[in-house]
Amino acid sequence: MQGRVLIIAGSDSSGGAGIQADIKTVTALGGYAMTAVTAVTVQNTTGVSAIHDIPIDIVMAQAKAVLSDLGADCIKVGMLHTPEIIEAVAGFLSDVGSIPIVVDPVMVAKGGAALLVDDSLTVLRDRLLPLATVLTPNIPEAQDLTGIDPASDPDGALDALIDLGQNSVLLKGGHLSGDLVIDRLRLETGETLNYENPRIDSVHTHGTGCTLASAVATGLAQGLSLTESVVRARAYVLEAIRTAPGLGQGHGPLNHGHTVKEF
Repeated sequence: MQGRVLIIAGSDSSGGAGIQADIKTVTALGGYAMTAVTAVTVQNTTGVSAIHDIPIDIVMAQAKAVLSDLGADCIKVGMLHTPEIIEAVAGFLSDVGSIPIVVDPVMVAKGGAALLVDDSLTVLRDRLLPLATVLTPNIPEAQDLTGIDPASDPDGALDALIDLGQNSVLLKGGHLSGDLVIDRLRLETGETLNYENPRIDSVHTHGTGCTLASAVATGLAQGLSLTESVVRARAYVLEAIRTAPGLGQGHGPLNHGHTVKEF
């Protein structure tokens, strides 16, 4: 049940989000993580101070080298900083056949720094999203992509997201206020499933989006259904928040290793 996950995303020097969180998540859930690094960020729990884009030919060479040798059971896409890298990744994904693709439309870091340059949104919407098996936006990302406020019209936002072309959407509700967090999963059948949990009062939520998307991707890679993958991924993330180590002076990282047993 291992499951091979190819992750195409940016690096987080603090280890809480991005490629680092993705690798930890896939490994903690028993999968095998491989990467194509799209950018190197300079960041810690207080914010992002610099972004260095990896040359596109190197990004694509990483992805092609991994896929041609080790193969993949699922592909997870995270931070794509520029229109050019979005175009390149979309071209690559259009040729991967039936491998499921999980797209986390990373736009803004937890501390507020933009991770997607201004003129990238249209390319992301038009070129990448139609290739996704499942899209995992948070509330602000969903509003940016559709122009609809999910806080007042969640069904309308889900309809609009589905209309962008992907099969299924997991709309994360953590940015909304209230004692309950409600995530909504719209399946390709048109059915919507709601998942609720009491809100955990914590500032240690850095990398939750990356972690959830990678956990879903791992489940799909291991042969679980989308609903089974989402249920397990949410349970994993909630426990990772609940047992967060409390590191850093800002939005601290999760406890990605809570599934690991001591020897």
